[in-house]
Amino acid sequence: MSATSAHPVGVAEPANAPADVPSFDEVYDAHVDFLWRSARALGVPPTAIDDVLQDVFVVVHRRLPEFEGRAAMRTWLARILVRVIQEHRRRFRRKQDHAELPDDVVDATSAGPHEEVARAQAVRLLGEILSAMTEEQRTVFVLAEIEQMPVPEIATALDVNVNTVYSRLRLARREYERHLARLRAKDAWRQP
Repeated sequence: MSATSAHPVGVAEPANAPADVPSFDEVYDAHVDFLWRSARALGVPPTAIDDVLQDVFVVVHRRLPEFEGRAAMRTWLARILVRVIQEHRRRFRRKQDHAELPDDVVDATSAGPHEEVARAQAVRLLGEILSAMTEEQRTVFVLAEIEQMPVPEIATALDVNVNTVYSRLRLARREYERHLARLRAKDAWRQP
């Protein structure tokens, strides 16, 4: 790893990585945004995303030389992310003393206050809907609908049967539609 690397993990490249396996820097640069979005959509609080991603990339760095390409890189990374998130949730449940910070960060490049309010409302609505799903449904929904991963890749990433993924996705979509209809009805009732 060069001194000018953009990623935060300050570790050297494994010397024994096969030639066909991408370097750690290449994996980081190509997939950090995907992992950040996925972690956030999977319910990782903003205050914990950096910790989760660091743990993911520590695993990636350690296991990259073993990557055989039997699955797509995104699939392999999604599997690592889901496992790291599960471990963080177990640790968090034991601690229970973390305070979550607000999500309302101002983006100076946004088009204007009306667009920003609409975007914030959409993000809040999606967060409410996703938090109402079971963890299994939420994971499948985020990977399929938001990250556009194919179902066979999701099945590989989660180490479950393809039919299980389809079933969870069907239930998650139904849950999404049900909560969206309920929230829209609630908003319509509030409007004069």
